[in-house]
This record gives sequence, structure tokens and C-alpha cells, in this order.
Amino acid sequence: MFNKSDISRDAFMLKGELAQCVYDWWWHSFTGHDEKTGEEKSFFVEFFTCNPSVGGEEPVLGQLSENQKNHIRPSYLMVKAGAWGQDAAQLHRFFGWNHVQINETVPFRIVCDDCYLDETFTHGHAALTEEEVNAHPEYMCSAGEMSWDLKIVKQVAYNVGYGGSRPLRDSEAFEMYWHAEGMKSAYSGEVIWNERK
Repeated sequence: MFNKSDISRDAFMLKGELAQCVYDWWWHSFTGHDEKTGEEKSFFVEFFTCNPSVGGEEPVLGQLSENQKNHIRPSYLMVKAGAWGQDAAQLHRFFGWNHVQINETVPFRIVCDDCYLDETFTHGHAALTEEEVNAHPEYMCSAGEMSWDLKIVKQVAYNVGYGGSRPLRDSEAFEMYWHAEGMKSAYSGEVIWNERK
């Protein structure tokens, strides 16, 4: 009943009034196997968009005290990559909206520098040193490095039904919408995590 594919629900929603006061987010979680030891490790990659209509050349981070004091809204694309378990970390890259390309129709596509995401493929790179993390607590992340180059095959959807349908999304009837086009997905490719493949 709920396994009903609908890639239109993955489309970018931050248009009109929604472009200045909300976020849109695509999240992938998967397990890889160490090339040498076979050990399993769980990873995640997220593309998080926030308030595009109030952005520009540089990302605007809402965690900066000066921005909070002046009621300046955050605005950026954040690419988050990381891993759970031993040596867990989350690595954040922020982009100003002038450097982001988003296909606002179906199928969706996001491109920013060397980071890319669509329905069937993602690749990218995130790296931060301890010095960068300590100098920028507003990044809210860890030190480390990850690159990924992955094919995505979405096998089972989790469709929430009418509550996430186009008429309700277009009318902005609710404060939150979600859809899991790939509740079960198969990933193939390569991850380099702190120099481990």
C-alpha cells in the first residue's frame, strides 16, 4: 500500500514564500565494507537547503551571534557527510546560493562545486581540519575527510499518501512534508573515509 514511487515528491519545494523561512532536505544512509578488512561501517550524506531567497554569494550561518543579534536569517546549502560508530564524525560544507544549481522540476538535481545529488547518483567531498573546526564553532561539525561516488537504486518507497500529495504541498497546508522514495535502497560505488576505502 505505501510502496508507491512518486519522484515528484522529491522535488525542491523552496519557492515563493517558502524560499525565505524554511528548509528542504535529502538524506541518504548506507553501509560500506572496508576494502582491506571487510569491516562494515555506516555512513550518511545529506543535502540541506535553507532560505534561498535571502542568500547570495556567501553562506549566511544562523549560529553566528552577530546574525542572531541582528535577526539575520540563515541561508545556505549545506552538504553533510559522515559516519557512525568508532571514529564517528559529521563534516559540513556550506555554500552561498550564487554557487548552487538546483533543477526545480522533476527529477530533482543539486550541483555545487564538486558535490552532486540526483535520484540515482551522488558524489562529493568534505574535509575539515581540527584548526578549522576550532576556529569556526558555528560550523557545528567534526574534523575529518570523506569523499564519495555512489550509484543509488531506490528499491522500496514509503509514500505517506494524500498528506504529501501535490495539492496539499502546493497549498502549503501543513508545516512539514516528507516522502521516502528510497526507504530501501541499494548503493554501489566508493567512499574514502579518512584515507580508508
